[in-house]
Amino acid sequence: MDHVSFSVCPGEILGVVGESGSGKSTIAKLITRQIDPTTGRIEIDGQDVTKLSGRALIPVYAKIQMVFQSPAGSFDPRRTLGDGICESLRNKGVPKAEREAKARSLLEQCGLPGEFLERYPHQVSGGQCQRAAIARALMCDPRVLIFDEATSALDVTVQKQIIELLQQLQKEKKLAYLFICHNLALVQQFCDRVVVLYDGKIVEQGMPDEVILCPQSDYAKRLVDAIF
Repeated sequence: MDHVSFSVCPGEILGVVGESGSGKSTIAKLITRQIDPTTGRIEIDGQDVTKLSGRALIPVYAKIQMVFQSPAGSFDPRRTLGDGICESLRNKGVPKAEREAKARSLLEQCGLPGEFLERYPHQVSGGQCQRAAIARALMCDPRVLIFDEATSALDVTVQKQIIELLQQLQKEKKLAYLFICHNLALVQQFCDRVVVLYDGKIVEQGMPDEVILCPQSDYAKRLVDAIF
């Protein structure tokens, strides 16, 4: 990454677009500290978390959660969805009854009956599994949710349902979303702002209608032309 700088405010949805290899997933891994930055700063609620490691990162993970492209792949196939959803609170020592009650409530908020806690990933559809993954991400009451192509593996009807769910949750909980996506039409519809990445650099940023309908950089123009 090269001089990539942006902020996401509470209640805001920031879209991140660019071709494969542009650095979209690298940004997500840097923010969640799956990889360490060599320069620069990462701040959450004004706290510099750039150099934290080990147990010092636990509070950071409570504030930032990630939803992945392959929902089934993000759950252990040998364990129930409930085991995966409750894991963060189990690690904190929260009693079983309390964490299962919260998981059941979140599943219902995400449009699934509480009985899905007992199901395994292979026993549910892709859309249902992604709803369970969103419920899992919400278990520790995060401030920021990162979606790394989280709707790209879903068919159009299910994708629409997931987007409507995310909009509802975002309004209710005032969450900040970092929405990594290659679907420019979806970004235009869903996001408040968008940044365009190319070769690890931000080449354009602004309101979705401005960037997508009237791109200024040569790369953004090529990206829009290729997709539309």
